Amino acid sequence: MNEIKESILLIDDDVELCELVEEYLQTEGFEIDVVHNGTDGLERVFSSEPILVILDVMLPGANGFEVLRRIRSRSQVPVLMLTARGDDVDRIVGLEIGADDYLTKPFNPRELVARIRAILRRSQPDESDPRPPKQKKTVLGDVELDPGSRTVLRGGQQLQLTAVEFDLLECLLGRAGTVIKREELVEAVLGRAFSPFDRSIDMHVSNLRKKLGFHGDGSERIKSIRSVGYIYTQSGELHSG
Repeated sequence: MNEIKESILLIDDDVELCELVEEYLQTEGFEIDVVHNGTDGLERVFSSEPILVILDVMLPGANGFEVLRRIRSRSQVPVLMLTARGDDVDRIVGLEIGADDYLTKPFNPRELVARIRAILRRSQPDESDPRPPKQKKTVLGDVELDPGSRTVLRGGQQLQLTAVEFDLLECLLGRAGTVIKREELVEAVLGRAFSPFDRSIDMHVSNLRKKLGFHGDGSERIKSIRSVGYIYTQSGELHSG
């Protein structure tokens, strides 16, 4: 039986880089589809439904930010942004729009594979894991998180969360009322070692806050603890079922 390869869409106008990335990822067992401009890339996202999109910021046709905005208007497919080294603004904007992660150019192919696998672990169940998936729902106030279906309801309405935001909320709800260090969140949610210069987790928390809104009494759901981390405040009774 032939192994079913996972399909990744790479949208980048650097032809030479695409060839190198395609060759490397194929050796890692991935099936790669390559598009060199934003407009065609966006069409391919919705027609081929890849498991992950690698998206460059600087693109002809429609730039990476516009492509990401339009993807997020219709899909929560994981997106890894490629940004120029040292350009913090691009990284912040990409994460604000809804990128799952970013990688700066030039990059080590091994780091790319590590980021891809970390994202896929968050967004896809591990069918080779003999342990049954978590099925207990967690309810805190008007928020209900279901690990089995990976859905979140607030006031009975489903929220459209990225895989990162879901895992982040699951982590925060699981320890509601307790401060969780940024280092712990980075390792548990992003799957990599903490770096004091990496503000990704803070941007994901910011996005999650916007989607969750405030408690019914107007108080913050997720509070920042300066120089330490974050806490999900308990405005309602926590229980599992």
